Amino acid sequence: MERLKRTLKKYRSYIALAIILFVLIAVAYEYYNKYMYIFRDPNKIKNWITSYGKYGIVMFLFVQFLQVVAFFIPGEVVQIAGGYIYGTLFGSIISILGITFGSIAAYSISRIYGKPLVNKIISGKDLKFFHKVLNLGSVDYIVFLLYLIPGIPKDVLAYICGISNIKFKHFIVYSTLGRLPGIIISAYFGSKMYTGNKMALIVIGIIMTSLFIIGVLKGEKIIVTITGSKTSQSDKQL
Repeated sequence: MERLKRTLKKYRSYIALAIILFVLIAVAYEYYNKYMYIFRDPNKIKNWITSYGKYGIVMFLFVQFLQVVAFFIPGEVVQIAGGYIYGTLFGSIISILGITFGSIAAYSISRIYGKPLVNKIISGKDLKFFHKVLNLGSVDYIVFLLYLIPGIPKDVLAYICGISNIKFKHFIVYSTLGRLPGIIISAYFGSKMYTGNKMALIVIGIIMTSLFIIGVLKGEKIIVTITGSKTSQSDKQL
């Protein structure tokens, strides 16, 4: 028994990886074969969630939780669906709750099993990018900016934060604050679908697309500029 415990402890990262991969593959199979089509039509999303009756909110929370842990699921689409089904305010609230639970799970898995696991489930390119960015200044401030700026790849960020220097409490606070504007805008966009107010949708769509493109092209430079300016001001004060 003692030998078994030692073996399990020694290979815990590989065991965890196998379990996570199994879950991700199972979810991916079900998701892409049964549910992917519903995200092309907001009415189908609404019908799917509401088909669970009083448990619809629980299902929506689970989907939001899952899209963080299983980071290949597109989160923005789910957030828009939340606004369409529940309205801007309540849609934003339940999206935040589900995403926060998912972030807690991803961060905790990464913190417990460490770099061996993260190195196996995240590409070297993403690891290199976030390692570089997280060392630009205060890790709390950088995490907030990473979640705030659209277009920066956030899907794997919770796992990477788990092996970084950011504390659990700070990660939850700053990642949630950074996510808030995007979640609210997505929920608002969803709430306006099929209301007949096409102009509002067009304006929001243009703004969201523009911010996304800027984030993709200039996200890292924006963070460098902001953190560089902050550092320079601090140096002047000293």
